[in-house]
Amino acid sequence: MNPVIALVGRPNVGKSTLFNRMTQSRDAIVADFAGLTRDRHYGHGKQGGRDFIVIDTGGFEPEASSGIYSEMAKQTRQAVAEADVVVFVVDARAGISAQDHDIANYLRRLGKPCVLAANKAEGMLEGIQLSEFYELGLGEVHPVSAAHGQRVRSLVELALALLPEPEAPAEAANEVAAIRLAVVGRPNAGKSTLINTWLGEERLVAFDLPGTTRDAISVPFERNGQRFELIDTAGLRKKGKVFEAIEKFSVVKTLQAIDSAHVVVLLLDATQGVTDQDAHIAGYILERGRAVVVAVNKWDAVDDYQRQLLERSIESRLAFLKFATLCFISARKRQGLGPLWSAMTQAYKAATCKMSTPVLTRVLLEAVQFQSPKRAGMFRPKLRYAHQGGVNPPVIVVHGNSLEHVTDAYKRYLEARFRKEFNLVGTPLRIEMKTSHNPYVDKESP
Repeated sequence: MNPVIALVGRPNVGKSTLFNRMTQSRDAIVADFAGLTRDRHYGHGKQGGRDFIVIDTGGFEPEASSGIYSEMAKQTRQAVAEADVVVFVVDARAGISAQDHDIANYLRRLGKPCVLAANKAEGMLEGIQLSEFYELGLGEVHPVSAAHGQRVRSLVELALALLPEPEAPAEAANEVAAIRLAVVGRPNAGKSTLINTWLGEERLVAFDLPGTTRDAISVPFERNGQRFELIDTAGLRKKGKVFEAIEKFSVVKTLQAIDSAHVVVLLLDATQGVTDQDAHIAGYILERGRAVVVAVNKWDAVDDYQRQLLERSIESRLAFLKFATLCFISARKRQGLGPLWSAMTQAYKAATCKMSTPVLTRVLLEAVQFQSPKRAGMFRPKLRYAHQGGVNPPVIVVHGNSLEHVTDAYKRYLEARFRKEFNLVGTPLRIEMKTSHNPYVDKESP
C-alpha cells in the first residue's frame, strides 16, 4: 500500500503549491488568496521509484468551533488520521504565529511522524532567519520553496525515510478500471451532500452556503466490486456573476472534470427549478459528448404542484437531453439513490458499448427501406453501410454517396433507430456521414 503524506498548516502558507510540486500536476487551485482550499484533496506522486499519496488540506484552525472553519478543521483532522506522515508547512517570510503554535501542539499530542517545512524560503539564509521555528518543538526545520521547486525532492525523501520500507507487492489480479463519475450543477444544489451520502461519511464540506466547494475533488469508491472515482465540483454560476478570480478558476476545474469523466450527474435543485445556468451546463455536457444522468435533488422539499411544474420545465428546457434518464432523489434522506446508481451504470455501458458492423449495416438498411432520405435536386443520398467510429460518446460512421445532402431531421431519425437497437440510454450519439469518392470524376472523357 502506498504511503500517505498529509500537508497541514495555516491558510496561505503554500500547501497547494507544494501539493502540485509533489504530484507534478496542477490539480490543486493556487492563488494569492487565504482560505482557498476547503476539502481535503488527494493526489499521486512518485519519487525514487516509490509511489505515494499526498493530501492537500485547507487552512487549519484547531480551535475553530463553528462555521466553515470548523468544517475545514474536521477535514484536516481526518487527513491527519489517514496519513502515515505529516508535513507541517509554515511561512518562512511571515514568521511564526500563534496559529502555528496551536497546530504544533495538536500534532505533538498525536505523536505521528512529522516534518516541519518552512516554505517561501528562497534566497533566505538558513540558521538565524529560521531559528524561531525551532520553538514549535517539532525538530529540524527544512527550508523549501514550493513556487520555485527548491528542495522539494529532499523534503519528500525525508518524509518517506520516516516510514518503513514497502513490502514487495503481491501479484495483483487484473483490476477493473475505475469509472469516473462527476457531479455538476449550480451552487448549493447538494453535490457534496450526495457524495457524502454515497460514502457514508462527511468526506466533503457540506455547508448551507452557496459556493462552499471551490475545487474539483476526486474520491475513490467501490460498489458491488466495481471501482468508481467520484468527482465533486464547484457550483457553476452565470458568467456575469463570477466576480472573484477564485470562482473563475473553479469553473475551469469543473469543466475539466466534465471532460475527464465517463458519466456526469447533472444535479438540479427541486426548490429552485430549471434555470438558464442549468441549461448552459447541460449544453456543455452534451457538447463534450459525456454520458449524463439528470438527478433532481431535494425532491422531498416540494409539493405535488411544484413537482408537476418542474417536470414540464425539464421537458421543455432540457429537451436536448431527452436521451438521459431522469431521477428524483433526496440526498439528505437517502431517497432514490438505488435508481440513480442503475441509471449511471446503464449510461456508462451505453457510452462504451461495442457495436458490430454487420448489425449497424442491417439497422441502417432497414431504416432506409422504411423511410428513404429526401431527394436533393437531381441526387438522392445513397446510404450503403455503417461501422462504429468511437466510444464515449459512441460514433457511427455511415458510408455512401451524396451524403452531404442528408438532412438533420433524417439524421435524428437514424439516431432513434440505432438507439432502440443498441439500448443507448444516457449517452449522446454522433452520426458522421462519409461520402465515397468517385474515381472517374476528375478524368476527361475521350
